[in-house]
Amino acid sequence: MNDALGELYRIGKRQCAWGLAHGPSGMQSSIGLGEEMKRLIKWLVIVLVIAVAAVFIWGYAPDTDAAAMETKYSNSASRFAELEPGLRVHYRDEGNRDGRVLVLIHGSNASLHTWEPWVQILGKEYRIISMDLPGHGLTGQNPSGTYDSATYVGVVDRLLARLNVKKAIIGGNSMGGGVTWMYTLTHPDKVEAMLLVDASGQPSTKSGNIPIGFRLMRMPVIKEAARFIAPRSIFESSVKTSMSVQSKIDAKLVDRYWELNRYPGNREATMERFANVQNMRAGNTEKLAAIKVPAMIMWGEEDNLIPVSAARWFADALPQAKLIIYPGVGHIPMEEIPEKSAADVKAWLDGLPPPAA
Repeated sequence: MNDALGELYRIGKRQCAWGLAHGPSGMQSSIGLGEEMKRLIKWLVIVLVIAVAAVFIWGYAPDTDAAAMETKYSNSASRFAELEPGLRVHYRDEGNRDGRVLVLIHGSNASLHTWEPWVQILGKEYRIISMDLPGHGLTGQNPSGTYDSATYVGVVDRLLARLNVKKAIIGGNSMGGGVTWMYTLTHPDKVEAMLLVDASGQPSTKSGNIPIGFRLMRMPVIKEAARFIAPRSIFESSVKTSMSVQSKIDAKLVDRYWELNRYPGNREATMERFANVQNMRAGNTEKLAAIKVPAMIMWGEEDNLIPVSAARWFADALPQAKLIIYPGVGHIPMEEIPEKSAADVKAWLDGLPPPAA
């Protein structure tokens, strides 16, 4: 690689010197210039081929094996519901079967596993339903090829109908938070209360340090390479940017994000979502003001994906909002500070009005 670049430099230097000395001239000079250009193009092609080969050697990662992933990342509570032909949704229905129902929706490029710490703590008192949205976790692709907000709201509603859940407390993180408030607007009669954890929805929010994985997926050419190239190091870097409590990051957590991202169908779904971000609806204060149920807003002060200013925007827009901001915490409080965040959720849930008969 260095030899090729050095040769390109020498050719370029000779070209410049020749041009300055002779300027435009006759046929012989044109032939000489043509030969130099051929050599330049030849070396450019060689360098390009070497660079592409190096990138593939560095980061080539095929899809993971679906059966192996289901063995590794499912547990005794895991179930699969075929909500329509070809759409097989992985979900878990855990905790106290006689408790109030708490539905939890993960964020972009995450999975239901992000809620496991809360399930362990809150499941003693509450019935907790979590799921992998289409294009995530062990659910995989949506046969319709759509991965927008309306699709996700519909999936949540159909799964709850399948489980005969008439009314629930709905909560979500990041993109799942956006699905949460949209579900509440769409089905107000089915929601007792709403929990937003670093939720999407504020129009034109800007963050100063977006994880590298998200930045790459917004680059038109590079994101196409994500079909084949997915180095673990990029996922590790993205997780470390998303989570400020670094002590909670270990090899097992990074592997989970990395391997489930490569579950068959998930990478194509990610590309579709990032190519059509306009389909992930932004909120406005008029819409949110129509939500009359109690709302808890929880936010990491050091969130690099959705800045903490969005937390205050939600709190101002929602009539019955309670806001908690966590210093030193990033985008995923339920994984970064599970005990503290779960305790706050429990205190809020305990203070809700009893469910209607």
